[in-house]
Amino acid sequence: MLRFDPVAVEAETGAPAPDRLISGTPEFRTWNLEEAPGGLYAGVWESTPGKWRIVYDEWEYFHILSGYSIVTEEGCEAVHLRPGDRMVLRPGFKGTWEVVETTRKDYVIRL
Repeated sequence: MLRFDPVAVEAETGAPAPDRLISGTPEFRTWNLEEAPGGLYAGVWESTPGKWRIVYDEWEYFHILSGYSIVTEEGCEAVHLRPGDRMVLRPGFKGTWEVVETTRKDYVIRL
């Protein structure tokens, strides 16, 4: 069993690619907790406020732990995400992710 301990697991840092950035200066921290053969990943991700374009080639299930974000698929209504909300993004998803308040989620990704 794995337990998330941000002190024991070093975070990777990052940001949206410059050509995807819409507004703000979001900074990411990702704690990768599991990487399994066959392209399965699990961990915790956090971002400071900002907005950027997203494109998914993989499946992702996530659960919002803290903060407030808005995910909008092209041609669809915005989905407002707060602590306790869950979502699945499928391959081919295109849209935007806007972090209104620093957001932390746990995730499982399958390539």
